[in-house]
Amino acid sequence: MKIAPNVLATTVLFLSVTLPVHAADTPPPRRALTPDDFYNMQIVTEPQVSPDGKWVAYVVSTNDRSADETRSAIWMVSWDGTQQVPLTNPAHGISSPRWSLDGRYLSYMAIPVGSDKGQIMLLDRRGGEARALTAVPDDIESYEWSPDSKRLVLVMEQSDAGKDAVTPDSTKKAADTPPKPIVIDSMHFKEDKDGYLGAGHNRHLYLLNVESKKIEPLTTDPAFNEDLPAWSADGRRMAFIRTREKGSDPDGMEDIELIDAQPAAQPTKLLRIDVPNQQKLTWSADGTTLALLQGAEVKYAQYAQDRLAIVKTTGGALESLADPLDRGVSSYALNKDSSTLIATIADDGIAYPVVLNIRTHAIRKLTQGSSVVSDVSTANGRTAVLSANDASPSEVYALEGERLRKLTRHNDAFMAQLKIGAVEDMRFKSADGTPIHGLVVKPPDFEPGRRYPTVLWIHGGPNLQDDHSFAFEGYQFKRQLLAASGFVVLGVNYRGSSGRGDTFSRAIFADWGHKEVEDLMAGVDYLVQEGIADPDKLGIGGWSYGGMLTDYTIASDKRFKAALSGAGTANPLGMYAADQYYIQYNKELGDPWRTAELYLKLAYPLLHADRIRTPTLFMGGDKDFNVPIVGGEQMYLALRTLGVPAQLIVYPGQYHTLTRPSFLKDRAERAAAWFTRYLLSSAR
Repeated sequence: MKIAPNVLATTVLFLSVTLPVHAADTPPPRRALTPDDFYNMQIVTEPQVSPDGKWVAYVVSTNDRSADETRSAIWMVSWDGTQQVPLTNPAHGISSPRWSLDGRYLSYMAIPVGSDKGQIMLLDRRGGEARALTAVPDDIESYEWSPDSKRLVLVMEQSDAGKDAVTPDSTKKAADTPPKPIVIDSMHFKEDKDGYLGAGHNRHLYLLNVESKKIEPLTTDPAFNEDLPAWSADGRRMAFIRTREKGSDPDGMEDIELIDAQPAAQPTKLLRIDVPNQQKLTWSADGTTLALLQGAEVKYAQYAQDRLAIVKTTGGALESLADPLDRGVSSYALNKDSSTLIATIADDGIAYPVVLNIRTHAIRKLTQGSSVVSDVSTANGRTAVLSANDASPSEVYALEGERLRKLTRHNDAFMAQLKIGAVEDMRFKSADGTPIHGLVVKPPDFEPGRRYPTVLWIHGGPNLQDDHSFAFEGYQFKRQLLAASGFVVLGVNYRGSSGRGDTFSRAIFADWGHKEVEDLMAGVDYLVQEGIADPDKLGIGGWSYGGMLTDYTIASDKRFKAALSGAGTANPLGMYAADQYYIQYNKELGDPWRTAELYLKLAYPLLHADRIRTPTLFMGGDKDFNVPIVGGEQMYLALRTLGVPAQLIVYPGQYHTLTRPSFLKDRAERAAAWFTRYLLSSAR
């Protein structure tokens, strides 16, 4: 590959920053993790193998202290791992690297300075500066290259500013026009980050000619939303997802449709399926089969573990591929001749790759061990993945046979500075005898035989899991921060979590705050019995469903001396239509006017707040539509009314997941200070 001179100069600068050389022969002493390390860790995502298999493009994100925002850059690494090359400078909103299939271009998304709309940028591999391929006034949600590399398909949500025309040189700005009332006529009418989902802002597919930059609509029906297009191998057809509402339809399903890749073509419906957590459509090489992911029936949607399936493109029934695993699929890719596929499977605290034979359904597990493998990308017989473990954030790896070979080392120097706590698996039984698994993180200077102040930190979802990955903003990263402050930190994969199969995940159906609390308490009891946890110095906390379970637990058990409830709720009835989970309320809990007793039963933390004695710190973002901060506000006011120590922290302009780096640091510092105040002040 020929690299432009300006790119080479940038490469030297980046390597001089990321690969410091110490004059002394002996390395400096290792230190504990701190909240300031939110600015030191580099987040590696979106690996994309080049068509010739010689390079892997990917995204590296860091938190910029002075700008107080995340900055990202496109990098690539050679297949032998000897060259790591930054292709762009870090900037806000860079994402989605994609190779043209002829290998000539590498494209990506970027938000130009002074704009809030992402545009597609094009890097010519023969050299030169990146150039803008689009300049549209609408939101480009995603895009994909055609097999002949002459066109792109865009998924765009057309705003009021873009209704007149979609042209590359449009300069009309939505900010120049006064706001209008939001007209809503759908059941799914709000979404975290997107806000209220008004009528007339549907997503459609558009075809972009790379040479002329001309954009033409492929789908136009205002009654539908289209998403996740996938080209057939010959470039003549497209598969895509269609719904009447954004996301799933009210019945929890979506249509998969096919269309000729030409303007004015009419789509035909292939089948209708239960919506998975993350969908991906992939054509077989001969165009006869479509691979996809499917979810669970609507009432179990919140406990769904995505399943792999194929269907003939001429129609017919779905053929499930990996049901015997009884585990969720997080990513997959077909090989060149479509005879096998590589998928990553979430399984009991880890995630590993498998090779699945499409004809025989035979499954072969590949690399094992305590790690989390994800984000499969394949091209020209080569496969790249992301992999993380207890002592390393995600990096790009080559998957060769049953072996992972590390390609990138963005965090090696950072991790070499740290002395982190040991992570150990736990196995114990809940009150009813159900086997429960979890992880315990010990302080870096843990002394066997000593009892430690212990924090039970609860993962969200509920259909997520605590796993062996040192991921930025992941559960283990938070636990390591608390462990660095002197706490033993416990993570329990309670019933409802993923990684243990459908029965385990669905065990809490319409029965929130019951079996999960029993599982959590059994984990605490286990650590006390093992002589690790100090029974008089116990804390509890979590975010999202973890915050919700914190509320349930402190209303059920008085042993905790401090709690942190982030983005939680203790009153499902008060959240009906206030959050984005209308399908779960209607299909799992039922209509409130018919099942009022169930809603009131599940609201026991608020309705029995007088049982709570635990000083609690409540947190949340003021723009959170996922779990609105009113859930924390209600519990905060209840505890203050009852004279229980409580504090409410509101993060302005933040959604369900905090993104402003200074707020991430602030949350970590406040959490450590709160638990230190109530658990460590007299713990000796």
